[in-house]
Amino acid sequence: MGCGRKDDAVGHDYLDSRVHDRVALDEIALYAEVLSAVAVSERELTLDELDNALGLRTPVSR
Repeated sequence: MGCGRKDDAVGHDYLDSRVHDRVALDEIALYAEVLSAVAVSERELTLDELDNALGLRTPVSR
């Protein structure tokens, strides 16, 4: 999982900046990434898995 983002807004650069809040949209995008990761997991996510879903670290090969 993960949105592949680091510090840019996700998929909404084309929106009129007068009618949206970039921080709020980024928070919603991050929340969606966590929800997606939780939805496909059959157990609680570890902190490492949450970090990965949020794009804070890359997945470790096992």
